[in-house]
This record gives sequence, C-alpha cells and structure tokens, in this order.
Amino acid sequence: MPANSLNPAEEIVEIVDRDNNSIGAVSRRIMRQQGLIHRASYILVFNRSGELFLQKRTMSKDIYPGFWDLAAGGVVLAGESYEESAKRELREELGVAGVQLRRLFDQYYEDENNKVWGRIFACTSEGPFTLQAEEIDYGRFMSLAEIEQLHQTEPVTPDGMALLRLLPR
Repeated sequence: MPANSLNPAEEIVEIVDRDNNSIGAVSRRIMRQQGLIHRASYILVFNRSGELFLQKRTMSKDIYPGFWDLAAGGVVLAGESYEESAKRELREELGVAGVQLRRLFDQYYEDENNKVWGRIFACTSEGPFTLQAEEIDYGRFMSLAEIEQLHQTEPVTPDGMALLRLLPR
C-alpha cells in the first residue's frame, strides 16, 4: 500500500537517538504519544525573487495545527532517506516534482511536543502549486523580513522559526 494511502497516524516512521542514529521504527501515533526523536525533511521553496513560500497548516494536523509553516516536508518514513522523503513530500504537499533540491544543513530541534532531526533543503519554483487539502489551507510567498513580522502577530511553527534564524541574509 502506498504511504500516502495510509492513515497518517499509522505511517511507520524512523526513530533515532540524540546523535541521529537509527534505533527503530514505530507508527507516527506512537512516536507522538511517547515523544520519540524522529527524522523529518524540510524543503524551503523560494521564488526567483528570493521570497519563501509559506503554507498555512490545516487544523487537522497532528502538530502545530493552524500555524504558518516555512517548509514543505514531513516525517521520514521507515527505510526512507531524507532525500526520498523531501521529494515525496514536495510532490504530495505542493505538487512540485523535477526541481533540483539543494541540501542546506541538518538541525536538531526540540520542544515539549516535538523532538526532530531535520534535514533542510531548498529549491526554486514559481508555482503554480497544487496544495494538499488535508495538510494545507493556503499559501503565499513572503520575504524573510515579512516572515519575522508575521511571527509577531500569527503563529509560525517554532521549528521553522529556528531554521529561519540559521539562513544567510
């Protein structure tokens, strides 16, 4: 059965230790319930003007519902590489395929709801995008300065804000 036809809570995800070594695989539901460290791909989609495509997460998301998200992406499934996850997530969430992904850096992020080793990629696309209705309400391009301003008035994913601060200006 293709991964995207499963109930997201039942997808089997890669579990890692604090040094990002694989130690097993469990369902997303168990990973969230037990607060286990997992891997995720983050894909920053820039247009030719250097603006970043932000997505407004649906209220049905299992983490940070209704928040603005700076990156397409998601959990790395068991047996999947970061790169495979990035390509799959970009295609599923935004309908984008065939773009060159540039690996930027890896980042560990932790808060009370999320412990994740992320691999951050960037690509360039002007759209148009086909937004995955189950995950994204809408999206728009914004400059990095506008994102900082948005964060003052609306919720932006905290892991996204952490990676934003690591981007060169």
